[in-house]
Amino acid sequence: MNSPILNQIGTVFIPVSNIEQARDWYCDILSLPTKGEIQFGHLYVIPMNGTGVVLDSKIYSEETILKTPSFHFNTEDIEEAYRFMKSKSVELVTNIEHNHYFNFKDPFGNHLMICKC
Repeated sequence: MNSPILNQIGTVFIPVSNIEQARDWYCDILSLPTKGEIQFGHLYVIPMNGTGVVLDSKIYSEETILKTPSFHFNTEDIEEAYRFMKSKSVELVTNIEHNHYFNFKDPFGNHLMICKC
């Protein structure tokens, strides 16, 4: 029997404590406008190319914070991405590793990654 489940990831949810602040911060680092609607008072869908990212303040708690990156944002220039995040005073968790990726934290404590594609 073939599975009715597709081999695709639709959306990744990120727990955040303040949906407006999260929208502004993520849109800033991704150079996106903040004109999208906050849905149901706790969800913001970041307009992404490919797999979606949803910020969700309803699921936020100390236990749900991403303590290990579960996905990465792509970049074509890892050194420039590192300098850019540093200029934004983002908390960098690692240096550029293996000339390929680095980890950082968002303002809510989530560990995330940027990786050279």
